Amino acid sequence: MASDIHMPGPVCLIENTNTQLVVNPEALKILSAITQPVVVVAIVGLYRTGKSYLMNKLAGQQKGFSLGSTVQSHTKGIWMWCVPHPKKPNYTLILLDTEGLGDVEKGDNQNDSWIFALAILLSSTFVYNSMGTINQQAMDQLHYVTELTDKIRAKSSPDANEVEDSADFVSFFPDFVWTLRDFSLELEADGKPISADEYLENSLKLRKGTSSIDKNYNLPRLCIRKFFPEKKCFIFDRPTHRKKLGQLETMHDDELDPEFVQQAADFCSYIFSNSKVKTLAGGIQVNGPWLETLVLTYVDAISSGDLPCMENAVLALAQIENSAAVQKAIAHYDQQMSEKVELPTETLQELLDLHMASEKEAIEVFMKNSFKDVDHLFQKELADQLEKKRDDFCKENMKASSDRCSALLKDIFHSLEEDIKQGVYAKPGGYHLLMQTVQELKKKYLQEPRKGIQSEEVLHAYLSSKESVIDAILQTDQTLTEKEKEIEVQRVKAESAEAAAKMLEEMQKKNQQMMEEKERSYQEHLKQLTEKMEQERAQLMAEQERALSLKLQEQAKLLKEGFQNESRQLQREIESLKNNMKNTGGGGCILI
Repeated sequence: MASDIHMPGPVCLIENTNTQLVVNPEALKILSAITQPVVVVAIVGLYRTGKSYLMNKLAGQQKGFSLGSTVQSHTKGIWMWCVPHPKKPNYTLILLDTEGLGDVEKGDNQNDSWIFALAILLSSTFVYNSMGTINQQAMDQLHYVTELTDKIRAKSSPDANEVEDSADFVSFFPDFVWTLRDFSLELEADGKPISADEYLENSLKLRKGTSSIDKNYNLPRLCIRKFFPEKKCFIFDRPTHRKKLGQLETMHDDELDPEFVQQAADFCSYIFSNSKVKTLAGGIQVNGPWLETLVLTYVDAISSGDLPCMENAVLALAQIENSAAVQKAIAHYDQQMSEKVELPTETLQELLDLHMASEKEAIEVFMKNSFKDVDHLFQKELADQLEKKRDDFCKENMKASSDRCSALLKDIFHSLEEDIKQGVYAKPGGYHLLMQTVQELKKKYLQEPRKGIQSEEVLHAYLSSKESVIDAILQTDQTLTEKEKEIEVQRVKAESAEAAAKMLEEMQKKNQQMMEEKERSYQEHLKQLTEKMEQERAQLMAEQERALSLKLQEQAKLLKEGFQNESRQLQREIESLKNNMKNTGGGGCILI
């Protein structure tokens, strides 16, 4: 599915039925057709907080995701809408709207945690939508973020007794956007105006202390800071009068609060310009079929009682894609060989050169389309298939050469065989006449083009099959003495032995060429593998450096906040001491 995607409305991607998460085949079919890289934006929040309205705006539509007009949650499970990216022509924007968290009708909120986790796992931008300000109640409602390490694993088998580091998650997790609806406060701090982003940063500052209250206060804030280094905040005024909120789908922008309209436009512009392509470890860009595999892998893990594992999902995807990469490489090889090779080739080296050129391109195709080929199993499979292809071409080349040479000999020597049958050479001097004719026909045969690599072998076999007939004509030729006949017999044997030695030498040469070709093939595989491993290593180091940098930045912020808290505490103590001294009428100076 290219840029002409046409989905008139969203479809359910993951159904939440009777507390069971089930993938919708119709949605998977849509994903499987999207060959472009995808930007995936997921929105999560409490039910009836206006999530679906924002997603409809991102889709460029007035209607689509169900808004509802009551206190009931309308969206069940996760719904998907694939649209052409409005600012990136070669990309597809996939919008994921999730069912409202905390719906009292569900009773069991276990699936809320899974919906939250799946939205994070599948998206490249994660939008958390809430009402009002960021206060402790808002943080308490975001308790799902504190459960992420209980719901998601980054590695399939972390080291024994090791708690997975937040850096393991950072490399997988999406960017975080917090949208605050019906926001009524003035954005200011210490009497100075601040931005929405600064408001978010201030709201995420930690409280100094070790009590249970302090820990509960800090935990969600710490999780957000560690898991989502890239954070953004948008505030929205109430779009219209409360009684008209249920009519948002039918109201035009000029009927809504102008501030809200501009805020929604700013939000959409940011998402379109800044949301990244969904990527996997190693910088691999995800397309529709890959996202389909991730959906299936994660939901299957949840349904079977396991934790969704990001590493396992990538490996499962790698199995599928690497198998497809082998097939693409083989298909390219077959196409190249069918276009370039005309059997039989004059020499074995000609065929091997064509094979090596096609093999080189096939390996390049594989390297371009493969990733995380653990132990290089798929590359070995490709090498085995290419080796078999080469051997099959060599056999076909020999057969094509043998068939052509046999047909030529039959045509060229047909008249000679007829003359022998008619007894033309059964007369005095017939032997010399026969040998003269044989030499002429042999010369004619050797002058024929594109006989291939079996030319000498087939000729030798043919002449060997006629030795008894030729010898009979020699023995009955009365013009030759017995001595001359003996000399002629020895000459024929010597020629036959020379031809056999020549064929043996040629066979050894072919074997040597095959061995050299195998070595060149091995070196080509090794060369391209080394280049890819260096690229992957550089990409991995860049990702690790980015994760470490983000982690160090967050630690630096925490230290700075700690120093600021201590400084403020010290200042308060000094002010308190000054006040006490004034109240008691004391004097003196205070050394700071």
